[in-house]
Amino acid sequence: MPPPAPTFDLQSHSRHSDGELGAGEVVAAAAAAGVELLSLTDHDTVDGVGEAMRAATELGIRVVSGAEISALDMSGRDLHILGYLIDDQDPVLSERLASFRADRQRRTQAMIGALRDLGFELDESPLRERAAKGMSIGRPHLAQAVVDHPANASRLTAKGITASSAFLEAYLIEGRPAFRPREIPTVAEAIAAIHEARGLAVWAHPFFDFSEPADVLSAVDRFHGEGIDGVECFYVTHTAEQTARLARRCAELALLTTGSSDFHGPSHRSLSRFRAFSTYGFEANLGPIAG
Repeated sequence: MPPPAPTFDLQSHSRHSDGELGAGEVVAAAAAAGVELLSLTDHDTVDGVGEAMRAATELGIRVVSGAEISALDMSGRDLHILGYLIDDQDPVLSERLASFRADRQRRTQAMIGALRDLGFELDESPLRERAAKGMSIGRPHLAQAVVDHPANASRLTAKGITASSAFLEAYLIEGRPAFRPREIPTVAEAIAAIHEARGLAVWAHPFFDFSEPADVLSAVDRFHGEGIDGVECFYVTHTAEQTARLARRCAELALLTTGSSDFHGPSHRSLSRFRAFSTYGFEANLGPIAG
C-alpha cells in the first residue's frame, strides 16, 4: 500500500501570475484536497499573499508567504527560486520584484516578436485584459493566444498541436525557436533578494530544468555556495531515483527539502491536483517553514 500523500504543498499559483484561480480560491482548493500547510508562490509577485492568508484563517489551514522568482543561471538556463517566509510588505522586496517583472515584460515582448517572425498570429485581447488588470503575462498566456487565433488553426493541426501546452513545449521553452531568456536577476541575486526580505530560498523542481543527475547535483553544490537554503526535492514529475539523489545530497549539505504539486488550476494538463507528489519514503526537512 503506498504511503499517504503529504499534507504540505509548497508551490501554487493564482491569477496574480499564471494560475487559473484567485488567491483565495487556490487556498480553498488546497483545503478541500486535505492540504494543511500551503504556500502561494506566484511568479515575481507577492500580491496574492494577503488574500491567501485571510482565506487560510477562515478555512483553518496554514499559509506561509511565498514567491517564485525566475532567475538566470550561469548555464544560461532560466531557473526558479522559491522564497518562503518572506516579508511580503517589505518595500525593498517590492521594488526588486517590480524590476524583475519589468524584465519579464521585456522578455514577453521579445517572444511575441519572435512568434510573429515565425508567422503566427496572436489573439491579443486576453493579453490586453491581463495587462490592464496589472496581471503578469507568461509563456502559457502567449501559447494560448496563438492557439486561440483562427489564422493559425490549419498550421497547428498539420503539426498535431491542439492544446496550448503542446504549443508552449514546441515553441516557448528553452531551446525552442520563440524562447527568449531573462536578463535579471541571476540566481545569486534572487537568493540575496529573498534573504534580505528575511526569507528562505529554495531551488524549485531541479529535474524540470536539468535532465542529467550530475548537472543537477553540480547545480545544488553551486547554489549551496551562493547561500541557498533548500531544494524542492519532492515534485510532481520527479521520479523515485531523482528524489533519492536530491534528498541524499541535501542531507549531506544540511539543506532543507521541500515539495509541491505546483498547482496551477483544475484545468491544467499536468499541474491540476494538490498533494499529487510523493516523498518516496524520505522525510521532508521543512525547517522553519513547518512552523
